[in-house]
Amino acid sequence: MKQTAKSSALMPRMSMVAIACQLVCMSMSSAYAAEATQTNNDPIDSKQVTITGKKVGMGLMVQENAPKARSTITAEEISKQRPTGNAYEALELMPAVNSYNYDATGLFGGGLTLRGFNSDQIGATINGVPVNDSGNFAVYPQEFIDPENTCTQFVTQGSTDVDSPQIGATGGNFGITTCDPSKERRFHVAQTIGELNMYKTYMRYDTGLWEDGKSRFFISASQAHTDKWKGLGQANRDHVDMGYRTDMDRFNSISATVLMNRAKNNNIYNPTLPELNAKGYTYDYATTFPGHATPTPGKDVDPATPPGAAAYYQLSQNPFQNVIASATAKFRVGEDTDIKIVPYYWYGFGNGGTQQKTKTEAGSFLPAVVDPKTGKTTLVGNVDLNGDGDVKDTVIVATGSVTRTNRPGVTASVTHNFDNHQVLAGFWFERAAHEQFGPMSLVSNDGTAKDIWFTNGRVLRQDGTPYQSRDVKTISTAYQFFAQDTINLMNDKLSVNLGLRAPTMKRDFTNYANEAAPIGYTLSRKYSELLPQLGARYQIDNDNQVFASLAKNMKAPPNFVYQNLPVVNGSPVLANNVKTETSWDLDVGYRLQSDKLTAQLTAYQINFRDRQATAYDPNTLVASYTNIGTVKTHGFEAELGNTPINGWSFYGSFGYAKSEIQSDLVVSATATLPTAGKNMTLVPERKAGLSVQYETGVWYTRLKAKYTSSQWATMVNDELVPAYTLLGLDAGYQFPNYGWMKKPTLRLNVSNLTNKQYRNPSSFNVTNAVATPTYAKQNVNYYVGAPRFTSVTFSVDY
Repeated sequence: MKQTAKSSALMPRMSMVAIACQLVCMSMSSAYAAEATQTNNDPIDSKQVTITGKKVGMGLMVQENAPKARSTITAEEISKQRPTGNAYEALELMPAVNSYNYDATGLFGGGLTLRGFNSDQIGATINGVPVNDSGNFAVYPQEFIDPENTCTQFVTQGSTDVDSPQIGATGGNFGITTCDPSKERRFHVAQTIGELNMYKTYMRYDTGLWEDGKSRFFISASQAHTDKWKGLGQANRDHVDMGYRTDMDRFNSISATVLMNRAKNNNIYNPTLPELNAKGYTYDYATTFPGHATPTPGKDVDPATPPGAAAYYQLSQNPFQNVIASATAKFRVGEDTDIKIVPYYWYGFGNGGTQQKTKTEAGSFLPAVVDPKTGKTTLVGNVDLNGDGDVKDTVIVATGSVTRTNRPGVTASVTHNFDNHQVLAGFWFERAAHEQFGPMSLVSNDGTAKDIWFTNGRVLRQDGTPYQSRDVKTISTAYQFFAQDTINLMNDKLSVNLGLRAPTMKRDFTNYANEAAPIGYTLSRKYSELLPQLGARYQIDNDNQVFASLAKNMKAPPNFVYQNLPVVNGSPVLANNVKTETSWDLDVGYRLQSDKLTAQLTAYQINFRDRQATAYDPNTLVASYTNIGTVKTHGFEAELGNTPINGWSFYGSFGYAKSEIQSDLVVSATATLPTAGKNMTLVPERKAGLSVQYETGVWYTRLKAKYTSSQWATMVNDELVPAYTLLGLDAGYQFPNYGWMKKPTLRLNVSNLTNKQYRNPSSFNVTNAVATPTYAKQNVNYYVGAPRFTSVTFSVDY
């Protein structure tokens, strides 16, 4: 249903806040409980979360014993956040994490950097399953899982875990662990409503323990919707999660999850700074379709699209669907030996970017003619797109950037204890088939594509085959052997980890003849590294410990560096400086972990070699790759939190990062940009977070603050992104049980309380925003921050 660009934003925001606050505060005499506690008896991987009446901290910190920097949030924290939020948003207060959403709900996705690493340099897993894109290692956090089913999220800021199934992680990893089915039967329902016609309906059913006393199952389903906060368009998301677990005994268990997601979003426009200055903060895609030129037989007609005009909003969409299925089997095969096997399958299909393009009918379709002297190809195919009987016209069409991925894999490991050693060894194998197409669809007179999924109604060439602006297939075969010995010394005061990862990736790339690369070719490349790890933790006393770690990490080049290559004498020429990115990460830290206070202080040093800066333009999805060479980053991070004192809980974090490019950047045969000594892009020097909460037995309320200092948007440091501070308010109240209704709870979430306008660069690898005598300027596109947003959630168990 169409509406004016601002119609859904006319509801007074503060009136909704006032109404919600009254609802929260009117019944403070009832009982409220918000603790997430572990109830699973599995000593190896406990993760079951239930609600109890005990008082706890905020869930923003847990006590850690890893010999490396690591931060974890629990279901208690996640349950206080907006139920539509994504995995990046949940980590926003951590000291090393610079995360942001594309809108207030999180349904449109978000961005994240960690110690200056982009999200495609950070390994991401769900229940041990790698979820980075198998081609370019990108992460799409809005697709993964409903927050209500998440029990923990963790970040290892420096070294990747030795058994993590990653081939593209030089900057640590983050992981999500889902909640097991409850041992008690229950039916949980939650309804969220908010501004911009936002809603989310969530339902979950747990069977409780079956008659065998060992097995249990859950299934949940949700549907979410919101309008865009600027321009026209919306986000729609349907999601189903299910899980199973059976415990044969304390040491033997099998669990499995299936996570299914289907979404269809209109894109939010990402403006450049000149566009922001000239067209305003809410500038977005066009709300009216320019229309087709009237077909006139025998006459050349072109669409009446003004130069520089934004695409029509219905022709800039991101439809996508995916499934992540996995199982975890744990068996004890001896008194001191445990085996763990995690098979998985990942499927994804969809497209993104802006679909609106103009296409010339004559000489722009296959087949191609090759000049034998120069090797240059010329397209000679013709297609009558507007049906006027000639091929003289230029027509508005929709072209998609379609991707289909089939990705099975397995991780297997064995843990053996002897004397003062715990030895972990195993392997990981994965074969990802990554197909990328560029089909074309005709556009109706109302400005909609015949099929935004591009599965039907494709434009055909003269020979009956479909037009393709790209047509490639990448088979990425990855495997890794890993081993680690954990040695406990000095009556377990000292723990030392010696680890080694040996990952390998082989990319078999096929370019089928298409309109962008008319000559087909195949290419095969193999990347491998030996990645040692060393970690140590010393327990000074019951409350104090120190730790240190040193690790080498790697990232293979993305697959798009093999696309659209020139072909000379029948062979593709890979001219770009495509090398494996590696890094050495050193962490040194201290932890205080008492009954009332938990703190962690970490200093780190990172040395990159062949630093990759890879990105997609968010509007066009055009890929880019730059080898920056050597980059050095150093900094420190601090976290501090307490268990409640007279109802008060506090959490604070601070991070400092300095990232420096070590050499000038050669960008062409005649141009070199002065990047030596400049700060790396998208690395805020300072990042701080604060959460202050008061809770009683009946209600809670808290205020959050996140500060992000200025950061550079270009490698030559000629466009600066201003600092910003965001405030948020969360509150909750639990009514008394009433009949068959248990734990009826009302929650309030308000984000960006002060209506702050801010922006974050969309790409890591923009070199310069100001032209030099030998090199043209580049545009920086920005994700602009959404205004104040209020939502209310009511949930109940039956």
